[in-house]
Amino acid sequence: MSSAKDELIRESVRERYGDIARQGDSGCCGPSSGCGDTELVDLISIQNQHSSQMGYSDDELTSVPEGANMGLGCGNPQAIAALKPGEIVLDLGSGAGFDSFLAARQVGERGLVIGVDMTPDMISKARENARKASCDNVQFRLGEIEHLPVADATIDVIISNCVINLSTDKPAVFRESYRVLKPGGRLAISDVVATADLPEEIKNDLALYSACVSGASTIADLESVLSDCGFIEIKIEPKDESREFIREWATEIPLEEYVQSATIEARK
Repeated sequence: MSSAKDELIRESVRERYGDIARQGDSGCCGPSSGCGDTELVDLISIQNQHSSQMGYSDDELTSVPEGANMGLGCGNPQAIAALKPGEIVLDLGSGAGFDSFLAARQVGERGLVIGVDMTPDMISKARENARKASCDNVQFRLGEIEHLPVADATIDVIISNCVINLSTDKPAVFRESYRVLKPGGRLAISDVVATADLPEEIKNDLALYSACVSGASTIADLESVLSDCGFIEIKIEPKDESREFIREWATEIPLEEYVQSATIEARK
């Protein structure tokens, strides 16, 4: 059973990303704030600039439905996923669908992408984006990544972008990932890892937890969990260049001294 602290963290994360989804629906601010077309254009520009820093190309940024890219990632899992036509892809913490739509383009009509997110507002936004884009090879399911609403051994590739660090039970996430992957299936994940011991003020800051910092695991811990779950060919590579954008996440704390973005790859 989850502890009271775990539940508090989970609700804080759900509330933060629900707020982000709702703000996106209204342009960039609340409905009474007078946010107009200029501010919306500025927001899209900022989100695209942020995603460019993560490694997304201009072609990728312009190919998804408007509103799918909310600038929330810390890398580009597409760059390591090597998706093939006809594959079935699972996107953990799919948000408004940005990576799901990019993956759907790569797997084609014979493939399928399933996005899972625990935030109802994000799922609603992603489904509306899919409807507007008439994207028939992607679907979005409400659920928790520790308890995936996906059948055993049905997935070729699991992608995720800066989400697993938000979980308070990472072993459960990877056990579930192992369960749903087909034999030979693979992980292609971008996430945040801890490169130094986190100070207590960071560990205990709910805002920083839901901002993808306080829940970061070390590379050694992640390797151990993945191995214990049965994964092989484990490769975790931190990205030194990520320090530049992580520095922008908070002005009062040098977060880049404690966490970095990394790619996480493994095979069942």
